[in-house]
Amino acid sequence: MNYVFHIFTIISLYVILGLSLNLTVGYGGMLSLCHAAFYGMGAYASALLMVNAGWPFLPSFAIAVIVVGMLAYLISIPSVRFHGDFFVLATLGFQIIIFSILYNWVTVTKGPYGIADIPRPRLWGLSIASTPAFFVLSLVVTLGVWGLTRRLVKSPYGRTLEAVRDDELAALALGKDVIHFKRSAFCIAGSLAAAAGVLFASYARSIDPTSFTLDESVFILCVVIIGGAGNMKGPIIGAVILVSLPELLRLVPMPDAVAANMRQGIYGLLLVLLMRFRPQGIAGKYASD
Repeated sequence: MNYVFHIFTIISLYVILGLSLNLTVGYGGMLSLCHAAFYGMGAYASALLMVNAGWPFLPSFAIAVIVVGMLAYLISIPSVRFHGDFFVLATLGFQIIIFSILYNWVTVTKGPYGIADIPRPRLWGLSIASTPAFFVLSLVVTLGVWGLTRRLVKSPYGRTLEAVRDDELAALALGKDVIHFKRSAFCIAGSLAAAAGVLFASYARSIDPTSFTLDESVFILCVVIIGGAGNMKGPIIGAVILVSLPELLRLVPMPDAVAANMRQGIYGLLLVLLMRFRPQGIAGKYASD
């Protein structure tokens, strides 16, 4: 039963990552390849605070989310002035820079060895030690992120963000500060990704840079694209499908090496079929550029 709760926990983490990236890709129209960088910075920030400074879970959670949000805003200052492929390349460069820092700054991040013995969360005297208990915690955070993003996209802010996505010149003509809306969306998305990183660090109890590579950013982007960008259901559907597929392949008797290749093949096939027959994704109504 713990295995089932483990899968549900991983799905909830990717729902958070998908919802946050959807704010940038689906509603802001900005195709980002650096979401794993924010995810990793959140994980490392909280891990360092809890392991080295002895901070409790909640203050570490809050500081990690705030600091990563501020860094995301700083990164957005030059990045959002680019459009299309140039914006993608800017975020790709940031992803590579963050991975290189995590991998090579050995005195702080311990480089390829990562950080171990990260304590499990303690909330109001209760230790979240079991897998079912952690799933409940991750589900609560996921529902909070879903409620926050839904409130944002249904508000005038969200409608303006969609207007910027659909026709930037028209939004400018109406007096909207396009750069401000793009920066704020990028900042909020980074903060929410950091929240998933904090949960992952406390759940895994050991992190290293290989969990936050470019491949991970592409995987999170696949969650949004396959599920459907520009609505609240898409990232949830995408997370369930892409996390469940490898587990379903375990039921098929085949060598592990073949199963790994099958996983990558299925991801690629899904993307090709969706781009051909339903570019807006399974539940999406907006096809990202």
